[in-house]
Amino acid sequence: MNKYDLHTHTKCSDGSLPVTELIDLAIERGITHLAITDHDTVKAHLQLAANNKFYKDDEINIIKGIELSSQWNNMGIHIVGLNIDVNSTAIETAVAHQTQLRLQRVKTIAKKLTQRGFPDITQGATKLAGDSQIGRPHIAQYMVEEGMVLNVGQAFNKYLGAGKVGDVSNIWPDLEKVVEWINAAGGIAVLAHPSRYKMTRTKRRRLMADFADAGGQAIEVCAGNQVPGVAEEMAALCSEFDFHASVGSDFHNPNYKWVKLGQYPKLPISCRPVWELF
Repeated sequence: MNKYDLHTHTKCSDGSLPVTELIDLAIERGITHLAITDHDTVKAHLQLAANNKFYKDDEINIIKGIELSSQWNNMGIHIVGLNIDVNSTAIETAVAHQTQLRLQRVKTIAKKLTQRGFPDITQGATKLAGDSQIGRPHIAQYMVEEGMVLNVGQAFNKYLGAGKVGDVSNIWPDLEKVVEWINAAGGIAVLAHPSRYKMTRTKRRRLMADFADAGGQAIEVCAGNQVPGVAEEMAALCSEFDFHASVGSDFHNPNYKWVKLGQYPKLPISCRPVWELF
């Protein structure tokens, strides 16, 4: 029986495992189809190709993916691209654009934090990220290491999470542009974890309508650490807007016990799985 996890991260963005260790863990967990979807980068896939690291279909199927940051109504919205051509001009353009924006965002967040009395975190967070695509988790980790906060959770709850001073979303390209990049790369645009965005049901339906109009083809119906009832609610939206359904753990770190690789609620039987489009 096939087992899918279509939303995972490596050290190339804000995950903790190198790409080969992520794949080894997926094989150990019995996952047959794994999408590696790092934030705004395809470096993990390029590393595999550069090292001539290929896996047989009876071991695991690696699906080339990315998770791109966008904005909609001044809210940060994540769009997963599945089955993309990682060497396409569209993806190269997207990654270059997003990388520049991420560096800009770090400086913006650093400025906001200094206004709150913190020392400048720009250099330290950038050094900590190294070759990885820099994100708020690197800032949080640096703040912990420097004793600015007690732990990563406190960093997000007080300073970096949604609605906090470090939540800088208005720099990202519009949702339509991100979907355009994914489609131009031959991929499938998937709205990531739609139930996590803090919005009313009416506003969520507007988001779905705009996503469909932009050329989005699927939404994540089942995600890691998802509360009961959400999958059925997302399945109803799939039916209403003619979306396919995706599944994924949004795995980052094996030490995060609340999100395990390959673990998410069962896909409702009414859904059309996104892998039908592969």
